[in-house]
Formats: sequence, C-alpha cells, structure tokens
Amino acid sequence: MYAAQTDLITAISTPSDGTSPDRRHAGIELYHLLSGCDPVDADVRDDDNFDRHVLASVLCAAVMDGGSLPDRAGLTVEELNELLAKCFPFAPVRVTVSMQKAGSASDEEIMVRDLLLAQRSTKGEISRWLAAMIARRAMEPNHLWEDLGLRERAELSRLLARHFAPLAAQNSKNMRWKRFFYRRLCEDEGWAMCTTPVCAECIDFNHCFGEESGESRMAERSSDHLREFKSHVEASGSPQA
Repeated sequence: MYAAQTDLITAISTPSDGTSPDRRHAGIELYHLLSGCDPVDADVRDDDNFDRHVLASVLCAAVMDGGSLPDRAGLTVEELNELLAKCFPFAPVRVTVSMQKAGSASDEEIMVRDLLLAQRSTKGEISRWLAAMIARRAMEPNHLWEDLGLRERAELSRLLARHFAPLAAQNSKNMRWKRFFYRRLCEDEGWAMCTTPVCAECIDFNHCFGEESGESRMAERSSDHLREFKSHVEASGSPQA
C-alpha cells in the first residue's frame, strides 16, 4: 500500500506537459483511493455518497489535466485539504497537495462562482466548495459535465438541483448548463447575449440546446484498460479456457 501511495504522490505532481495516459491513470487512482471503487461502479443513490462521488470526480478530472491540483480544482491548498479531511477522512492523499499552490481566479471564473454562491440551497462547506470547483471547471473547453469528471450530464443536473436549486429551477428549457450560466450573468448585468428574443428562432439554438453527448473521462479510462488487455492477449496468444 505504501508503494501505491508513493506512486500516486508522484503522479499527482505530474506537470501539465506529462503524457495523457499517465495523467488519466493518476486521476483514476486518486478516485479509487478516495472512494474505494472505480468511478463506473460508484453507487450514488444516497445523497451523501453522491456528493462524495462528485467531489472525487472533479479532483480526478483536475488531475487528468495536469499541473497544480488546487488550481485545476478551483480551491486553495487549505480548502482542498479541508475537503479531503472532511469528506474522505480515511484516504491517504492529503499530503499529495500540501506543497502545491493555487493560481489566481480569472474575473470570469469569479463571476460564475458568485452566481452559484448566491443560489445555494444547502448549507455548509460542500456547496461552497462545489461553487468554486464548478466555476473553475467551467473555464475548460468541453461540456461542463465532462470537465467535472462526471459520468453523464444527468449527474450535473442532479448536482445543481441539489445544491443550487433556485438556479437549476430557472433552466426550465434544459439549456446547456454552461451556456445557461453565461446567459444568467448577461441578464444580471443588463446585457443581451442572444441574437433574438425567441430561442426557437435563434441561429445559435443548437449551441444552447443541442445534445451534450460524449464519453465520460472515466469511461475513457475503462476503454484504455480494455484496449491494453486486448493488445496483451493478441501479443501473447489466446488465453487458455
């Protein structure tokens, strides 16, 4: 177990120019240490388990991106260690972030974070951490649920409905969540993001309401395992029945 922890510490410190397979492996190992299972096997029927799954998934995705874990997750070192101590008290990973520093949040990130904080529907630190984490991951280029490391968009919708219910309820037409955040920010500032007042007539309709399909970053790792196993079998010959 000690050797595995040492490998993880090294992997989490992988710079942003490290190889993508190495970073994916480090992320999935971190999730396993935090949750005791693989992401695809996580049972999230209970709300507390769901929260831990979401937090572990975001940290996993942040590790996969490389660089400073606190910076990629949107938290300070102190906040991240507090999160780990509160939500994953038995996971041996707090020391892995003790020497890493978080970067400064952009104005855009701060605006998204403040929007979420103003619409919290649960008390305590978890929703505050989530607001910062969601805002930071919203700066990444993919669908938000993907950059949060979640398994599907429905998990993001559940997360927002649970912890930011007033905001989630306003997305009654099921707009893409990242797009919805920016629309709300524009409306709050008195700006017009949309080219027409009626969504159905807008040329950007598919950008706002189009399907958010894709493969989970966790599923990508499972696919990698299958490909590696297939290559190994082909190289060594068919296994005995």
